[in-house]
Amino acid sequence: MILDKSYFKNSDTIFLAQDLLGKILVRKINDEIIFCGRITETEAYHGEMDKACHARNGKTKRNEVMYSEGGVWYVYLCYGIHWLLNIVTGEADFPAAVLIRGVHNINGPGRVTKHLQVDNHLYGKSSTFETGLWIEDDGFKPSKIEITPRVGIDYAGDSASNLWRFVIKR
Repeated sequence: MILDKSYFKNSDTIFLAQDLLGKILVRKINDEIIFCGRITETEAYHGEMDKACHARNGKTKRNEVMYSEGGVWYVYLCYGIHWLLNIVTGEADFPAAVLIRGVHNINGPGRVTKHLQVDNHLYGKSSTFETGLWIEDDGFKPSKIEITPRVGIDYAGDSASNLWRFVIKR
């Protein structure tokens, strides 16, 4: 079952970041499925008060899609090198998203987007079959989940210690 906008409108971004573990990320290009694998690692970014969130300084051209209703892709360039893939969550006008950090046998958000051929063309597009990138739920639930602080956000002060990174434990 493809997850639709109603799933992503859940305003509890931290819950969704954990609940996305084990869901299936599917990528289609030119009517051909090029990847289908379980999400193994996520991070939550929740609102302007979260100093690690791109919306910490309010709405900008870069992050404006984060203020959309949940279920659209927020794709941005990190360090001028790697595209990173996030799914926007919650109601419109509240900036929140979940970063997809890992999928089956691919660890690291830059490696995920490279393997799936994701770039800024998906920015603001819906997570649907029609756009070529979506998430499915086949009922799988991971038996063990590791919960840690997020990665690479030392600049974020007290927000750096939020336990908003989720990883399927083997």
